[in-house]
Amino acid sequence: MEKKNLYIDFDGVILDTITPLYEELEKQNITDEEDMRNFYINYPWENIINDKYILNDSINNIKQIIESNKFNLAILTHVNSLNEAVLKINYLRKYFSDITIIPCPKQIPKTKMIHTKDSILIDDYAGNLRQWEKEGGIPVRFSLKGNGKGFKTLKSLKEIINMFE
Repeated sequence: MEKKNLYIDFDGVILDTITPLYEELEKQNITDEEDMRNFYINYPWENIINDKYILNDSINNIKQIIESNKFNLAILTHVNSLNEAVLKINYLRKYFSDITIIPCPKQIPKTKMIHTKDSILIDDYAGNLRQWEKEGGIPVRFSLKGNGKGFKTLKSLKEIINMFE
């Protein structure tokens, strides 16, 4: 059987960067779109791209996915700045010497970065999953609460190993 392409999102799937970012936005009372964009661009990402924020044993789960040899695996992550991209790449390289990492500028949909058709995307953001499905991809929502929002859902990345048999 031919291996499916599998793309895994970073923020909210591998590391819980979303919670501290939203807490800081709220603390600084930032609601304006332009101010938000500047916040993300200038945020000290090194504060949250670390092991403290690993979600549900994601690093070990990715190792199990690789060992299953069922997928062509890549990390597909939106980035707001070059610094954020570098930090994410360096973080992932600590654990994976041979994995494809695709930083995608936030202004560009993930579907415009790679071949979407018949490829799987694991993402926590339903908006990305809707676009993915529209382009012929297979959307899978990562949610610790099991809230699929209409999509196949997993709480642990390793669940993908047996999801498409």
